[in-house]
Amino acid sequence: MTYTAHIDTFARDNLPPRAQWPNFLFELPELQYPERMNCATELLDRALERGWGERRAILAPNGFVWTYRQLRDEANRIARVLVEDLGLVAGNRVLLRGPNSPMMAACWFAVMKAGGIAVGTMPLLRAAELTKIVTKANVSHALCDARLVDELAKARPGCPSLKTVALFQTDAADGIEALAARKSAEFTDVPTAAEDTALIAFTSGTTGEPKGTMHFHRDVVAVCDCFPKSTLRALPDDLFTGSPPLAFTFGLGGLLLFPLRIGAATLLLEKASPDALPAAIAQHRATVLFTAPTSYRAMALQASRADFASLRKCVSAGEALPAATRALWREATGIEIIDGIGSTEMLHIFISHDEAGAKPGATGKPIPGYRACVMDDEGRPLPPGQVGKLAVMGPTGCRYLADPRQTNYVRDGWNYTGDAYLVDEHGYFVYQARTDDMIVSAGYNIAGPEVEAALLAHPAVAECGVVASPDEERGTIVKAFVVLKPGNEPGDALVKALQEHVKSQIAPYKYPRAIEFVSGLPRTETGKLQRFQLRQLELQRAHQRASGAA
Repeated sequence: MTYTAHIDTFARDNLPPRAQWPNFLFELPELQYPERMNCATELLDRALERGWGERRAILAPNGFVWTYRQLRDEANRIARVLVEDLGLVAGNRVLLRGPNSPMMAACWFAVMKAGGIAVGTMPLLRAAELTKIVTKANVSHALCDARLVDELAKARPGCPSLKTVALFQTDAADGIEALAARKSAEFTDVPTAAEDTALIAFTSGTTGEPKGTMHFHRDVVAVCDCFPKSTLRALPDDLFTGSPPLAFTFGLGGLLLFPLRIGAATLLLEKASPDALPAAIAQHRATVLFTAPTSYRAMALQASRADFASLRKCVSAGEALPAATRALWREATGIEIIDGIGSTEMLHIFISHDEAGAKPGATGKPIPGYRACVMDDEGRPLPPGQVGKLAVMGPTGCRYLADPRQTNYVRDGWNYTGDAYLVDEHGYFVYQARTDDMIVSAGYNIAGPEVEAALLAHPAVAECGVVASPDEERGTIVKAFVVLKPGNEPGDALVKALQEHVKSQIAPYKYPRAIEFVSGLPRTETGKLQRFQLRQLELQRAHQRASGAA
């Protein structure tokens, strides 16, 4: 790196050695970026230079609208608060905590403008999970929605690096809104390097120990210039909306970065369940939708009483899109879902298709700017029709924060996503399964061992094993096999008690939706739990159910 604007060099010092980085591809003309680049400058300030200042940028329910100029000005004021009042220096890590909202978006851009590094967190995370993230990233500042401060407050005693917490969505005199209102809307963005870290996105490892994926300012702009341009092809008059949180890279791209790159607008919803989304789409006449397959299936069943007439583009990611869900949505709305696979490590979608190229059961082909292949265990490309490990290369890639698992994800310059795929005779990539213990349920990544640890904290549980169980609606669900301690009786009441216990320990979406009480678990001679046997059992049962239904 020949240039950096970071005074706090923690992120740069904790990047993996360059020899462990993946190979990067910048073959497309639009991916030729300058050495210095601040992604907020590119996405906001350039928008005003292009004459988009009075175009609407961010909408929220109840008639709230920010133009590009208003969003830029608010981000500038908050950046001043960060620097002048909260003592932020370039390179500091800033935890962002809140549901999707205009203030959450403005805070994200303010962190970028001030040269900070954004660390987004899911609103549902509990204190123990927040502590791991804050500690791993050595977070110094937090900007938190006042309604979500309780778990962060519980985490603070275990977070010595966290010196400053400021709240938004509050009328308090020391809240971010009040502090920002006293600031000038003029701010000179820190001239970060294209290879200065802009964000650290956390994803759970299979052990429940979070991995921080480090993405540069260049990466943020690159994902805007690949999938959206080649595949999505949205227009400046489009209104984006959807369900993924901005803390997810899927949501950050689809609901904030992508629309602003082209002068479009986004509708940010704090609550975007399948029950709430249809009304918001109808009321605001949204045209581009980002959500998970589970949501599309649930909304398709409501289509007879919903108004989806304004929609023209629908994007699915986060989990494999079942062919039946694709067909159900097309029948209900006439729209072909744009399916894609991305990962936190790659920042966003790298294999997809446009509407004309959709093929039931297939994810698609590598989007322009990326390459992909299916490898055998020795890292050799497999011929069509054979299942192997998905490997990807492009303008983005995996750089874990101080984590030995870097060498598991990156091998010989390729990013190994942990997915098993095959390529069919027409070059389409077809998803088969996850290759590790990660459970992907309704678009959420859930580490089985983390759920096991929560269950084992309950006084009735002697031992347990947690795996993915096939589920028609959610793709897979979290299934727990539980061995009880003597004196405890299995039954519905105990199932409910264990589920509520897990919800109180870790994020509620991770709880086991199915619990089976067993007398013992399969283990090796050394006592290691053989989760693969439990997974195989669930797959066999699912096959038997399907055969019986047929």
